[in-house]
Amino acid sequence: MKIRNIGILAHVDAGKTTLTEQLLYHCGALSKLGNVDKGTTVSDAMSVERERGISVQSSLVTFDWQGVRINLIDTPGHADFVSEVERSLPALDAAILVISAVEGVQSQTAIIWEALKSLSIPVLIFVNKIDRSGFQPEFLLDDLSNELQANTVSLQTLANEGSRSVEVKDAWQESQFLSKSQTSMEVLEKIASLDDDLMEKYIDDSEIAFSEVDEKLVALSKKALIFPLFFGLARDGKGVDLLLDAIIKFLPEPTDISQNENPSGVVYKIEHIEKLGKVCWVRLFGGVLKKRDVIELKSSEDIQKITAIKISINGKLKDVDSISSGEIAAVCGLNAALVGDIFGSDFGKINHFEMSYPLLTVQVKPVVEKDYSRLTEALQQLNFEDPALSLQWLRDEREFHLKINGWIQIEILEKILSDRYNLETVFESPTVIYKETPSATGFGSDEYTMPKPCWAVIKFLIEPGELGSGVVYSSEMSVDRVAQKYQSEVERSISDALKQGVKGWEVTDLKITFVDGEDHVVHSRPGNFKLCTNLAIMNGLQNIGTTLLEPIQHFRISAPEDMLGKIAADLNVMRATIDKPEIINGRFVLEGELPVATSLDYSVKLTSRSGGKARISTRFKKYAPIADSFGVVRQYKGISPLDRPKYILKMRNAIQ
Repeated sequence: MKIRNIGILAHVDAGKTTLTEQLLYHCGALSKLGNVDKGTTVSDAMSVERERGISVQSSLVTFDWQGVRINLIDTPGHADFVSEVERSLPALDAAILVISAVEGVQSQTAIIWEALKSLSIPVLIFVNKIDRSGFQPEFLLDDLSNELQANTVSLQTLANEGSRSVEVKDAWQESQFLSKSQTSMEVLEKIASLDDDLMEKYIDDSEIAFSEVDEKLVALSKKALIFPLFFGLARDGKGVDLLLDAIIKFLPEPTDISQNENPSGVVYKIEHIEKLGKVCWVRLFGGVLKKRDVIELKSSEDIQKITAIKISINGKLKDVDSISSGEIAAVCGLNAALVGDIFGSDFGKINHFEMSYPLLTVQVKPVVEKDYSRLTEALQQLNFEDPALSLQWLRDEREFHLKINGWIQIEILEKILSDRYNLETVFESPTVIYKETPSATGFGSDEYTMPKPCWAVIKFLIEPGELGSGVVYSSEMSVDRVAQKYQSEVERSISDALKQGVKGWEVTDLKITFVDGEDHVVHSRPGNFKLCTNLAIMNGLQNIGTTLLEPIQHFRISAPEDMLGKIAADLNVMRATIDKPEIINGRFVLEGELPVATSLDYSVKLTSRSGGKARISTRFKKYAPIADSFGVVRQYKGISPLDRPKYILKMRNAIQ
């Protein structure tokens, strides 16, 4: 059977889950339509999704249309859960981007489009809610052109738009092409601009067959060079049949990238299902994966045995003995797998685009102290499912810290812990994640030679690196002075030593060079060099001093021209840097950079002040230096290496 693997993506409340429900219903996969507001949709399976009416996790629904199996991944639209969208990208061959007719291109729409465009993923654009008052197609098309710079072609005509009697008609037909309708001529001109042969015929006024243009349109769509645009009303099912036909016609089939008989694939999602345990959602790129197959995970080189394979049919998991290249399935037995794990032969670069960069950290506590152990297990499980949480478990302080994208994510996590694990928890107020970097060049050293048996002498040259360069480590030490096994231990210990600096934040953007040291043929142990590395690094940072770094976002604001002065004043207060505004059709577009700490709730304020007429989209740009007075300096968590005697006792397990 032929296959299409597609994602459905949108800004929150654009109607993509309702559209997903209609696709299932029109294909006969559902006998009765579900409703987002009533919590009865197939793709929103979690209780918190049904209660809140928003998607929190990606979910796979499978249905057939015209003899083609369609694997559709419904993704969250809220910005707090963009990591779910990011993790779904490797499984996709194409996508449907849903846009609300009146709101047009919203903040999350722009972020999603950037990812799809960067990865050259073919896209069908579906404009939903075309019955709403205020919908003007020409403005929507301008929005797509100006905000996304999308090379779209509209293949339909509308009647009575902006009312409940709205009609959608297919305008891409041979009869209309021969009659040179406005729509068909616009499509012809757009395609000709991308095809030299067709352009030559068009200029020469030569006869052009509809089949030739249609064939080129299909080819350009599958190459993500042109994006067919469709209209509809998902709530009432209008335009859904035409969209289904377009999925089959304009979106590509999966290809066997590996060209190898052995199974090759990627784990794009992990979840824990009652009675099944850990389940890995796998997209197969090559070969055949069978039950009881033994595979090797690339990241850990662990050998794993497949114990079960299940495909999703009409919202339910069904056992199968095998899946072939291009298919998506839930696989059991990959107990060591992580999200993003690859197995099998090398099949080239998979789709990946960093959309999520959590810039907030939050501490979570159990309401009842006796639930500490259960909370530990629950958070570890959630961290497997969503690695972006970056769980930090401080055992000595009995603290848990998570990285998050926003306030809604806190509410959802609290609800999940309650519903799924029966745990009552308290989340502290989130804090912006700062970092620190060396303020100058200097040395960090230590001699750990007492009490015996121990011996490790280390001296590092510590230098500031370029912003965004991360950590660069090198060694100038001869193995005659420090044995290779100890040097390897030093290198492995660097990342741990930099987790907290003198201001309490991760240290980054620096160069560390191992310039001097000494081991002992009798007394040295690998653990001595790990301990000494931590002491030497912190000693060096204390002597040199560090500079606080704050996260900066790139922003893009579009609003009515008369709001420019007020918004510019807001941005100045928030310490923004602003580019020159661009005025287009009575609206201005303003871009620049903005500190995260000063703008956490600005999108909400901007929407409220403008009555929804102003839009802001942001994405993480960089970390930049900031004075301590503008940021947050926090205490070292645990025993600091600067408290050398106590730290050594702790590392030797002499104190708790």
